[in-house]
Order: sequence, then structure tokens, then C-alpha cells
Amino acid sequence: MLTDTIFEDDRWQTVDFETLAETAAQAALAHVGMEPGQFEVAVLACDDARIAELNADFRDKPTPTNVLSWPAQERAAEEDGDSPSPVVPAFEGIPEELGDIAISYDTCLREAKDVGKSFEHHVTHLVIHGVLHLLGYDHIRDKDATLMEGLETAILGKMGISDPYKE
Repeated sequence: MLTDTIFEDDRWQTVDFETLAETAAQAALAHVGMEPGQFEVAVLACDDARIAELNADFRDKPTPTNVLSWPAQERAAEEDGDSPSPVVPAFEGIPEELGDIAISYDTCLREAKDVGKSFEHHVTHLVIHGVLHLLGYDHIRDKDATLMEGLETAILGKMGISDPYKE
């Protein structure tokens, strides 16, 4: 399995989050030409209190957010809009760790309700978003954001999920 899920909030199990995260992460890697079986991602399925604590510790923002990611290596592109450095497994047969993702049930549920989208589709989008961050994609600079959002939309489209950036 590509994803190793740690449940800190049991509400995630009501939507079969483990399968949802695995499917989303595999789709993201496959879309960018990576073999999912060669990689590993840790996913923390938590609540707003826990993600606010993590957000405070790592980003100095003591508020809940939907998803956080911690790449194992920095791979961001130097030029705005360029693709990040590719990830190549160091050892044959040993999955390369891409990093960690944390996702909050409370914020995801609230956001999905606020925009009238399926909870499962919103969470799928956020897992893909987190995985792309682990691969070095970002949305701080304009062209980087365009690239990342385009990838997210294309991956979701292949999964039969509508563009999350259009209402």
C-alpha cells in the first residue's frame, strides 16, 4: 500500500477514509508518471483540535486548516510555473518515503457543506492536494498555483470528480 493511515478521529472510518486516501494518492502519483508501489505516504486522519496544534507548531498559525503536508525532501521548482524535481527511489524494492499528510475531519466536513460538495469528493481533492505538495508542487506563486490546480483538476476529472475550483 502507498498510504499508511493513522486514525486519531474515528469519524474518518465512517467514510472508509483508508481506501479513499489510498485511491486519491495512487491517482496523483500515476498522473505525474510515478509508480505508486515504489513510494510511501503517512496520513494522519485527525480533528480540528489536533490539526490546529500541528498548524501552530509548524506554521505558527494556531487555527484549524483542512490539510497539512510535510515533504520528506524539498523538491520545489526554482522558477515559478516549472515542475518540481522528480522523485526517484533510492533503493530498488524499498518504497521511498514522500512525507506526511494530516487532514481534519471537522474542517473538511464544514468546507464540503459550505460549497455544497460531496464530503468524499472534497476529501479526495485534499488528499491529492497534499500528495502534490509532497512532490514539490505549491500554490504560493501564481504560475505554480496554476500548474498545481491544473493537475488537481485533471486528476479529479479522471476520477469522475468535478473541478473543485469552479462553482
